[in-house]
Amino acid sequence: MKAFSDQYIIITGGAGFIGSGVVRHLNDRGISNLILVDDLGVSEKWKNLVGKCFIDILDKSQLLTWMVGREDAIKAFIHLGACSSTLERDASYLLENNYRYSVKLAEYALTHGQRFIYASSAATYGDGTQGFLDNENLLESLQPLNMYGYSKHLFDLWLKNQKVLNKVVGLKYFNVFGPNENHKGQMASAIVRLLPAARHENVVRLFKSSEPSKYPDGGQKRDFVYIKDVARMTCAFLFNKVNGIYNIGSGNASTWNELAASVFKAIHKPVKIEYVNMPEELVGKYQNYTCADMTKTRQALQEQAASLPLEAAVEDYICNYLIPGKTW
Repeated sequence: MKAFSDQYIIITGGAGFIGSGVVRHLNDRGISNLILVDDLGVSEKWKNLVGKCFIDILDKSQLLTWMVGREDAIKAFIHLGACSSTLERDASYLLENNYRYSVKLAEYALTHGQRFIYASSAATYGDGTQGFLDNENLLESLQPLNMYGYSKHLFDLWLKNQKVLNKVVGLKYFNVFGPNENHKGQMASAIVRLLPAARHENVVRLFKSSEPSKYPDGGQKRDFVYIKDVARMTCAFLFNKVNGIYNIGSGNASTWNELAASVFKAIHKPVKIEYVNMPEELVGKYQNYTCADMTKTRQALQEQAASLPLEAAVEDYICNYLIPGKTW
């Protein structure tokens, strides 16, 4: 089955964590008229594509040329490709990769009337003192803590300044975890690191609090959301006509201690947590609290905006993917 009268859906970052999850979700719906874009290089990302159906995969450098003359053959973009490292310090690289490339794709899609769904980030919200409300009118007040967040913020602002936010969909992903993230290394979710320690050392290590007056050690809170829910929510925007910026999270803030306890429960071991100092490079750039305001997203997606409880999601991830070494 092909959706959209055989027109293509282009998914940038298609071999990546969220991208490959989106491909899996669309395949499960019988949709395979997909053009994936990714820089596979020497990474292990290719493993995320095994067993998935798509028309072709292009290198990022090939896409803009490939699109020439195919204006009528393309129905939609799901633009997820970006450098997602919050530790990346090369601002020029981030501007080119995350901002200017996004501008080029958006201009093409808007010119030719194609659906354009793109990944913004919860990192644009900074330390959370401005809240986590996906209100386009509040964009200028946000203060990202790192260059990655700022590069995503710049694209949001560009769209607003061009007065086209009402013609595209921007998704602010919170702390996504789940299968297909192994290739992310240091940027993979904490579960990838916590599980081996819990299994083999019977202990996990979490950062001490950088704001002990607000959060006890391990009491820092994040909105953890499972990749299967994220993929479903992302794809739902292909089949509706709403536009603007939307949060993609669970709407619940869980502590790192709760996450660690879920890992131990999944492997049937007692909880044991030690606390270590936060690396110097993270101090002042680390979000101690995130929680998506999901009101707007739930209004737009209804039941499609549901998310699995943290404990159940962690168990599914660990037992069905991490331990057996499977992708989704």
